[in-house]
Amino acid sequence: MAKSEGGIGETIRTVFWALLIAGIFRTVFFQPFWIPSGSMKETLLVGDYVFINKMAYGYSAVSCPFSICPISGRLFGSEPERGDVVVFRHPANGNDLVKRLIGLPGDTVQMKEGLLYINGAVAPQVADGEFTEIFEKQGPMQSLPLCKNVVSLGETCVNDRALETLPNGVVHPVLNVSNDRPGDTTDAVTVPEGMYFFMGDNRDNSLDSRFPQTANGVGFVPYENLIGRAERIIFSSAGDRIWYFWTWRADRFFKAVD
Repeated sequence: MAKSEGGIGETIRTVFWALLIAGIFRTVFFQPFWIPSGSMKETLLVGDYVFINKMAYGYSAVSCPFSICPISGRLFGSEPERGDVVVFRHPANGNDLVKRLIGLPGDTVQMKEGLLYINGAVAPQVADGEFTEIFEKQGPMQSLPLCKNVVSLGETCVNDRALETLPNGVVHPVLNVSNDRPGDTTDAVTVPEGMYFFMGDNRDNSLDSRFPQTANGVGFVPYENLIGRAERIIFSSAGDRIWYFWTWRADRFFKAVD
């Protein structure tokens, strides 16, 4: 009996330490993040589950799990780079968002008829066909995609696709409905010290740094609000329930986020 009780106790201890280590690993190093909206299509789709590298930029006061972190600034970590796909805390409402880093501190950013200008130079775009998807409700939020064509439920939604090159050589896809939508032409703004400018790859369907917080946008994001860099899609489901296996996108499992 004593041996049996010892075996049960050992099992409980093993499970306890396994859960503790897993919890620490999740809290300190990586965190899964679910993509609820289409603002980062086609890089990230509604229903993608991605791993966030929380060590990429160090820990901020809002994301650090331990009391050793500073009140402001970061404990350690590298500087963010243009083109990084970043999960950050919204400066006004505290929601976690994912967007692409476009403007660094000191950069001047402007949109002109759908083209991005950084420090007065255009980020060139090369047309690269179309992005198509079924016009249907997506994910648990049951949101409908934005399309350049007029469609009904079940029909094919079409958007223009282009490859954009940022000043540091990062090439990424962007989607476009037209060049005269809100956010396609903006005033030139200079990113303040300690702040960052983010945009969604689905340019006409993203409330990002082009829009002020008073208009439900993101505005500038402080360094302390950066949670981590999105690095890999670990799972993807097109359905509104994760266990609907027939909606799983197997071709996206373990796909790198570029």
